[in-house]
Amino acid sequence: MADLHFPPRELAVMAVLWQNGSATVAEVREHLDEDLAYTSVLSALQTLEKKGYVRPEAEGRAYRYFPTVAADKAGRSAISRIKDAIFQGSTERMFAQLVSDKQVSREELERMRSLLSERLGDDA
Repeated sequence: MADLHFPPRELAVMAVLWQNGSATVAEVREHLDEDLAYTSVLSALQTLEKKGYVRPEAEGRAYRYFPTVAADKAGRSAISRIKDAIFQGSTERMFAQLVSDKQVSREELERMRSLLSERLGDDA
């Protein structure tokens, strides 16, 4: 599971599982922005199970699905692909894009500064 890739629908389903820790098909359906049929959500979960990204546990007549891959691991994989594809492998260019975004609050920028200082080992 070195390089994780989730098509949009599977990513939406995984996001529900990561946020809630686990969910049944019906619970996933309730949390999705897109109004999908029960069978479509079930199909996505079964595909994720085949890939090894979720595991089901019987719960009465239904199944509860649990993520087997952490959101941060999936995020690292996605960020790596974006960095390579869009920013030609440059972390600096990607970071510059992030911090130039007008939607980023001063508080978020301050936290980023703190993370950078911590990483660099100084008190700047």
